[in-house]
Amino acid sequence: MNRMMAIVEREMRKFFRSPALMMASMIFPLVQLIVLGNAFGGKIKEARLGIVDEDRGTQALRIREGFDSIRANSRTFFPVDYDSEVQAREDVRNGKIQGAVIIPPQYSRRVYEANHPRVALIVDNSDNFMSSTLQEALTALTAALNQPEVQPRLIQKTTLDVVELYPYIEYMKYLLPGSITLAMFVSVMIGGGMLYIDDKARGVHEGYLVTPITKTELVLGLNAAGAIKAVLTGTVITVVGSLMAGVSTIFSPSALLGLAIMIVLTSVSFNTMMFLLMVRVEDPLVPRAIFGILNTLLFFPSGSIYPIQAFPKWLQGIARVDPFTYAVHGFKSILLKEAGLSAIVPDVIYLSIFAVVTLGLALPLFKRTM
Repeated sequence: MNRMMAIVEREMRKFFRSPALMMASMIFPLVQLIVLGNAFGGKIKEARLGIVDEDRGTQALRIREGFDSIRANSRTFFPVDYDSEVQAREDVRNGKIQGAVIIPPQYSRRVYEANHPRVALIVDNSDNFMSSTLQEALTALTAALNQPEVQPRLIQKTTLDVVELYPYIEYMKYLLPGSITLAMFVSVMIGGGMLYIDDKARGVHEGYLVTPITKTELVLGLNAAGAIKAVLTGTVITVVGSLMAGVSTIFSPSALLGLAIMIVLTSVSFNTMMFLLMVRVEDPLVPRAIFGILNTLLFFPSGSIYPIQAFPKWLQGIARVDPFTYAVHGFKSILLKEAGLSAIVPDVIYLSIFAVVTLGLALPLFKRTM
């Protein structure tokens, strides 16, 4: 045990003497959390919606009042008056406005006659998110306009009441579990994989040959040191990221215990996986070449950015064996859902088995002779 701890102490001293490595493993996930959390997933605000009112009647005035209500409340868009449909269509095409509503002539008369009144919405469907948001807002508005002024005493239509378990979760909060997981993976890549290959290339591992350290002690020591680095990184990112995203659940005792379990198991499983991948690598350029591929192959299919259920079958298969998937699910259950320890039991079991299997495969592959 003392010999193994000597390896851990050496690795940790080297890590703390390289502040650039520490900053790189922590800053990048935080930058990603801030940029992506604010750049994606937000609700559309203050979009410019052109209005071409060719009717000028009382029913057209009701539509304008609905627009004013949306502008005052959700602020999804604000109306811009146009005199010409041609000009409004051209401005949508050029990006000066995000959409245009055309109220045709005789619209009010058709409403009173119940003669299929229609309103046109011109959208730039090259931006699906913007166009779908405008369509959703205008569909809700037209549904409100179609309601009778005097409601019948007996409601015959079936309505849907949506019950939300949680308040609105900003995308920055949604991205937090993935950022914590990514931070620990970056720490393992830099503080584990790269340093391991560099030490092997410099002949550091040859120095262990003159010591009584066994192969098992050397492997366990290297893995323990890499896991400790990832634990430190994960702890810092969890605290700082939660404060930045406004997640207050980390201060409850059950959440702290669950986070501690997830951070330790994620760090160990990531480090044993990286050790298994690097154990027989000799060329120092190989880790730098494959880390980008590993990041794409492991991070994006994990459900940290987009739901796994939207993936094709072959990508869902990758997600089922990806340790990122279980780490992200565990952190999400604790930080966002406040689900308790019972929700992370499957994640804990998988990460534990994954760490044992990868370490068991890496141990016989490790060469102590150079």
